[in-house]
Amino acid sequence: MKIGYACINLSLPSKFKTCRLKTIETEGLQKVKELTLHNFREVRRVLEWNSKHNISFYRLSSDLVPFATHDIMTWEWDKDPDVLDITEQIRSICIQQKMRLSMHPGQYSILNAKNPDIVRKAIWDLEYHNKILNLVNGTDMIIHVGGAYGNKEEAKKRFIHIYNGLSSDSKSTLRLENDDKIFSIADVIDIFKKTGVPICFDFHHHRCNPPTDLNVEKALDIVFQSWESTGRPKMHISSGRNSLTDPAHHDYILEDDLIQFSELIGSRHIDLMFESKRKDESVLRIYKKTSEGEIDLHIEQ
Repeated sequence: MKIGYACINLSLPSKFKTCRLKTIETEGLQKVKELTLHNFREVRRVLEWNSKHNISFYRLSSDLVPFATHDIMTWEWDKDPDVLDITEQIRSICIQQKMRLSMHPGQYSILNAKNPDIVRKAIWDLEYHNKILNLVNGTDMIIHVGGAYGNKEEAKKRFIHIYNGLSSDSKSTLRLENDDKIFSIADVIDIFKKTGVPICFDFHHHRCNPPTDLNVEKALDIVFQSWESTGRPKMHISSGRNSLTDPAHHDYILEDDLIQFSELIGSRHIDLMFESKRKDESVLRIYKKTSEGEIDLHIEQ
């Protein structure tokens, strides 16, 4: 298995920039371009660091283009020559180093909302993320099902309806993750069977929110099936801060959690995103422990 981390590199450290709406109103969209170019250069710097440290899996920040989905945005950032130049550099690094890049739109991108305006903004947000992935050779855009709104089965049907109406380009990178409170892996599998969306299995979310009618081994068989026409499965792991089912994330991935997860996966190949507060340090910690024989795991570097 390959392991990676999300967004912020604590060893450099990396710093992505944004601004207030008032700043744009005062300084214009040129300020947005300035910040966007800075953020993509930070991505390039992080990827160069990742390459030196044998980390080939990384989640991009959602905030690379400030106010990209706001009505104020009239700058066609994805066609700007300066943006295309830096994103092509990132793309080249990823291809040469065989890096996998993903993104995870935020909690307010809710496809199954009852409010049509929220759905419209969610679709717009997905299109923004997908544009970035296309420019930099990214492959995965991870979302949750959304809210239950008092009727989980109807909420799943709404998700399916909206998903089926998305552009084929957005659907090509979209993956659906089980969450820790509402939609279990069984719910996500139900949606997969009606849409074909690849499933991003989150081990910690499964611990917090296990289905009552589907064991994890059978669920994982279906998860792997969902990726058969797409590529290597992407999965998430985190450790609870104070207990196995504490939804708050620990600073690191605990060895027992990683070993238990590895035993479930067996010899099957995956890319595993560490969702831990110490980010890259958490990955390097596991690299060190496996290389020194403290834990017996096959981690690809």
